[in-house]
Amino acid sequence: QVQLVESGGGLVQAGGSLRLSCAASGLTFSRDTMAWFRQAPGKEREFVAAISWNPTYADSVKGRFTISRDNAKNTMYLQMNSLKPEDTAVYYCAGYGGVVFGTLRDQDDYDYWGQGTQVTVSS
Repeated sequence: QVQLVESGGGLVQAGGSLRLSCAASGLTFSRDTMAWFRQAPGKEREFVAAISWNPTYADSVKGRFTISRDNAKNTMYLQMNSLKPEDTAVYYCAGYGGVVFGTLRDQDDYDYWGQGTQVTVSS
């Protein structure tokens, strides 16, 4: 059974930093494509970042967020710096049991999802 558990969300002032973690179980993980998505109130869920062989980012977070993974710990991270109020959202970890080919930005490509962790950035 695959399980993805996010942690690390919270309240931070604009300009601050947070690091989200996603602990995975039931996946091979080291060769699986993993991603972060987010959903702000009243908006659709959107792509944030993904990692397969190389990382890819949404334009809105490029240069501020860094996605990484520790295969020994079966854990993925999202380091978020220079946070803005518009980054406020529930952040979801997503995974696919294999390698996603394509843009990595389509949530339909991912089979497994975490429960989400709230990130709130105050102005």
